[in-house]
Amino acid sequence: MARFIFITGGVVSSLGKGLASAALGALLQARGYSVRLRKLDPYLNVDPGTMSPFEHGEVFVTDDGAETDLDLGHYERFTGVPARKTDSISSGRVYTNVLEKERRGDYLGKTIQVIPHVTNEIKDFISIGEDEVDFMLCEIGGTVGDIEGLPFFEAIRQFSQDKPRGQCIFMHLTLLPYIKASGELKTKPTQHSVKELRSIGLAPDILVCRSEGPIPQKEREKLALFCNVRPDSVIAAQDLKSIYEAPIAYHREGMDQAVLDAFGINPAPKPNLSKWDDVTDRVHNPEGEVTVAIVGKYTQLEDAYKSIAEALTHGGMANRVKVKIEWVDAELFDREDPAPHLEKFDAILVPGGFGERGTEGKIKAAQYARENGVPYLGICLGMQMAVIEAARNVAGLTKAGSEEFDHEAGERRFEPVVYHLKEWVQGNEKVNRSVADDKGGTMRLGAYDAVLTEGSRVAQIYGKTAIDERHRHRYEVDTSYKDTLEEVGLKFSGMSPDGKLPEIVEWPDHPWFIGVQFHPELKSKPFAPHPLFRDFVRAAKEVSRLV
Repeated sequence: MARFIFITGGVVSSLGKGLASAALGALLQARGYSVRLRKLDPYLNVDPGTMSPFEHGEVFVTDDGAETDLDLGHYERFTGVPARKTDSISSGRVYTNVLEKERRGDYLGKTIQVIPHVTNEIKDFISIGEDEVDFMLCEIGGTVGDIEGLPFFEAIRQFSQDKPRGQCIFMHLTLLPYIKASGELKTKPTQHSVKELRSIGLAPDILVCRSEGPIPQKEREKLALFCNVRPDSVIAAQDLKSIYEAPIAYHREGMDQAVLDAFGINPAPKPNLSKWDDVTDRVHNPEGEVTVAIVGKYTQLEDAYKSIAEALTHGGMANRVKVKIEWVDAELFDREDPAPHLEKFDAILVPGGFGERGTEGKIKAAQYARENGVPYLGICLGMQMAVIEAARNVAGLTKAGSEEFDHEAGERRFEPVVYHLKEWVQGNEKVNRSVADDKGGTMRLGAYDAVLTEGSRVAQIYGKTAIDERHRHRYEVDTSYKDTLEEVGLKFSGMSPDGKLPEIVEWPDHPWFIGVQFHPELKSKPFAPHPLFRDFVRAAKEVSRLV
């Protein structure tokens, strides 16, 4: 039966609870334990699938088709454990489940209340799969004191009481601000945060304190005294140059040992951190640098493309180079020639997105890459824009466009080489969708198989012809244009097993030009870079050497 670690936050949000959870999971794995990580989000959306990237950042998609918080990406990248639908839940999902049960009569006419019905639903979620792993790490989104989070805090308090003594511990992450004018590191915000936590019946066993620099021993002892934790359970979380330093840094601070001590595990297995030593060595000792332009529409918020940025970093590790990313607003090319802006880059990546805004700029970026021999990777919408560019500028279909854009405009303006996906096969069942369906959870989501053409560039990159990748899209390239486009040189080198849905296109006579309908970035890890990103950065490295 699993031991449970509940990770909460205080003072301010965005301190790095997700990263701390992921790093702790990696450290427990390094000691030979199996782990699973979960995120409990207090917001009332059922999931982040319909949120703007400016609101929430990236939506991370699991193999089984869940749209989840970007922290699950950290969990996967650090532990290699594929996330599942049961690893992410929100207040919206909890209340939806409770109300559906009430409508069915499952509560036998009782009055439905936050306690016990909502808290029981949360506890049931936490318990899923508890016999499968040694440690279950559950991160509570937001900060202590948030009104939306109160049912979750109450649920984990009850849960810890329901379990045998010593089976649950609490880790609290807070901020130690440095006041430059007085030259002091202030502990009072952390003291108040712990006081708030204790007022709702939770007491931290481990205190993780985020700070710009080291925490002096005097402040550690003060925190231990006023927050009622052991001095060796006050863990410093200093700012790092790379997130991939976190497992080593937290191990030096004694986080994993403090967790095992809190559970009374003695003697503790010694950790094997050689994997993370290699990762940090590759991060800090590159043998060169490449510059990649990400031409997108959410460039003001880097978290909107979090997994892509990390996958590029992984590709750099594999090639022993530093990948310098520059964010380019696609709308810039609606007004200006892309050449002066793109000529300095070693490679161009056009990511996914929704809606027409910025798409003409993405098409121009694809055209520039094709005409100038610059390595190009188009992901999801980035692939569709590359196909539209080929249709317009090579095949002569000057009105080529996407049904998505006509749908937004309410009129027919384009010849749609990209259309709304109305049906596909998921497992052994046929899925049907229409434009009028609800937006949430109605896309082609999760892992699907693809068959690669023998001898194609992508088959060489993957080293096989059968793959599976994660999807998140509702528009698809129309295969009725396949022959026309292949006649002018664009190769459809990856298709769904039934041959109906294009998965990959490439220009064989180009140094490196690939578009994929799926999201390869979601499966990349620092110790196992995704093949496409590894080879994309290799191609950029070759270009950099030629310049």
